[in-house]
Amino acid sequence: MKLFIQRITRQLFLLAGLGALTLPAQAQQAPSPYQTSFKKDGLITLGLAGVNTAGLLLIRGKTGLSEAEVLAIRKEDVNGFDRFSAGWYDEDARTVSDYIFAGSLVGTPIFLALNKGTRARYGQLAGLYVQTVASTGAIFTMAAGTVYRQRPLTYSSEASITERRRQNATNSFFAGHTATTAAATFFAAKVYNDFYPDSRARPVVWATAAAIPAAVGYYRLKAGKHFLSDNLLGYAVGAASGILVPHFHKTNRGGTSLVPIQGFTPNGYSYGGLQLTHQL
Repeated sequence: MKLFIQRITRQLFLLAGLGALTLPAQAQQAPSPYQTSFKKDGLITLGLAGVNTAGLLLIRGKTGLSEAEVLAIRKEDVNGFDRFSAGWYDEDARTVSDYIFAGSLVGTPIFLALNKGTRARYGQLAGLYVQTVASTGAIFTMAAGTVYRQRPLTYSSEASITERRRQNATNSFFAGHTATTAAATFFAAKVYNDFYPDSRARPVVWATAAAIPAAVGYYRLKAGKHFLSDNLLGYAVGAASGILVPHFHKTNRGGTSLVPIQGFTPNGYSYGGLQLTHQL
C-alpha cells in the first residue's frame, strides 16, 4: 500500500506539472472535443485530492489482525463466489502487477504525446487525466479506509504471520491497482476515440485498454492481494472514471431524446411507438 500511494502521488504531481507548463502555450493550437475550465476543473481536482487525503488517513488509521485472529480465520468464512482464491499467495505475481500498474500510469501520457492531435492539447488532457485518476483514487481510498476485508493471503499457510498481520492485510476491498490501471487505459482509449472518431485503430485501442487492467486484476488475484469480486469492482470503477470524466467534458455530448415513430413492417403491418436515443 505504501508503494501504491507513493506511485499515485508522484504521477499526480508530475502530470499536474506538465499540464501547468503546457496549457498556456497550447490552449489555442488545435481543436479539441473537450471543454475545460482552469478554475472549475482545478477546484474539482483539488476537492478530489482532499478526499484522497482523507481516505489515506483512514487507511493509515486501520489496524491489522492479531496473531490469534489470523490463526482463527477459516476459508469457509469467505463467500462462495470468492472462496476459491482464499489462501492464494504469490510474491512474483505481486511484482508483475506492480510493473503493469506503474507502466499504465506512465504509458497513458506517453501514448497521448505520440499522437499529433492529442499532443497539441496535452495540457488540457493532462488536467483531465489527473482528474480521472483522482476520481478513482477518491472512491478507492474511502472504500479501503472504511471497509475491513482480509486479503486472500491472510488465509494462506505459505505467507508469514507478519505478512498476514500487516495493517494493509485488511485492505482487500477493493482492488486499487486494478481500478487505477483501468482508469488510465480507458481514459487513453476514450480520448483517442474522441479525437480520432474515424480511425481504424479504435477497436485495437479499446481492446488493449480492456486487456491491461484485466491482466493486473489476474495477477492481483494470483498474488493473494484481492478476491475476484474486489477486482471486478475495481475494474468497473476505474473504467467508468476513465470514460465518464472526459465524456462529461465533451463540447457536443448531445443528449437524450424521446420521439414518436410510426411505419410499416415488411409484412404490411403498421406500428407505432416511441424511440429513445442517447448520444454518447
